Amino acid sequence: MRQRIFTLVWKEFAELRRSPQLLRIIFIAPILQLTMLGYAATTDIRNVPIAVVDGDRSSVSRRLIERFSASPYFEIVKEETSPHAIDDDLAHGRAWLAVVIPAGLARALESPHADPAQRTVQIVADGTDANSSGVAIAYAQALVSEFNAARLAEQGSTAPAIDGRIRVWFNADLVSRNFMIPGVLALLVLIITANLTSMAIVREREVGTLDQLNVTPIRRWELIIGKLLPYGLVGLIDVLLVLAVAVFWFEVPLRGSVLLLLGSCLIYLLCTLGLGLFVSTISSTQQQAMMTATFFFMLPMIYLSGFIFPIENMPTAIQWVTTLIPLRYFLVIVRGIFLRGVGFDILWPQFAALLAWGLVVLTLAALRSRKVG
Repeated sequence: MRQRIFTLVWKEFAELRRSPQLLRIIFIAPILQLTMLGYAATTDIRNVPIAVVDGDRSSVSRRLIERFSASPYFEIVKEETSPHAIDDDLAHGRAWLAVVIPAGLARALESPHADPAQRTVQIVADGTDANSSGVAIAYAQALVSEFNAARLAEQGSTAPAIDGRIRVWFNADLVSRNFMIPGVLALLVLIITANLTSMAIVREREVGTLDQLNVTPIRRWELIIGKLLPYGLVGLIDVLLVLAVAVFWFEVPLRGSVLLLLGSCLIYLLCTLGLGLFVSTISSTQQQAMMTATFFFMLPMIYLSGFIFPIENMPTAIQWVTTLIPLRYFLVIVRGIFLRGVGFDILWPQFAALLAWGLVVLTLAALRSRKVG
């Protein structure tokens, strides 16, 4: 019995050894993922981009701004002259927080009888990412409290304090479900369509029908379209189902255009289907295709796209790597349409990147296809 078991074990190892591509997946993929995710997988919130509106232009307001600037948790990316300018910064995602200092702050802090509104510093937060925004708000409140404590230590217990008022936009109740479910939509489409399509060509090769297709009058582009259309239809049906569940069951607010959202899903399907087809052309077996799609593409995309960990908190080198991930751009689009209600005028860079990625990967898949048109 031992000899039989040993023989079977040796046989399996021998088959693995004869498949160098599978060996690379088994041993290289975990090392690459651990290297990238070891730097990218962090829930720490640092260098939160903030916009500042200093309406007072006094020494007190400058000291408060300097505290934000010196903190490792914040990075001042914009200094606006009008409170209305922060709308654009938050809508475009350039800033997560905005600090609005009113005119007359310094005078109000010198007089106990001044209008309390003049001692109110507004902290406006983008609540799209509920978890990150909640932590950033807590940091901002703590910083204002430290500033008040320092003033009390300097001037005594009678010194009026700054009142830091919090306003949250786009997700006022900071419900994490509203942030995650649009991301789940993007994730499900990627997993289902890319996995199904990655089996397309390799399945034909395994059963021997690919050679038969090669001697038919079918052109290369006809073969590709014939392989992609069924899975594209499946992906579109999944989009509609998940969209209905998100809006009507989980009551996630859909503030933007439904047509724009569906249009972005079609472009995203171009990327996921093209990715699956490309994986199919570089794999020899269905098992290898699934493992390649999962370990080399899907898992890195999930972790590096901003689905779980904010890209802004990743090292600069990893942030550059994320620019090659289509899921990153689609997450910005779908969350922007759902929660911010923004349109194509703001999201067009993400649309352009997504379309370019889809066209490139489809071209690579077509070039690698063995079917000669």
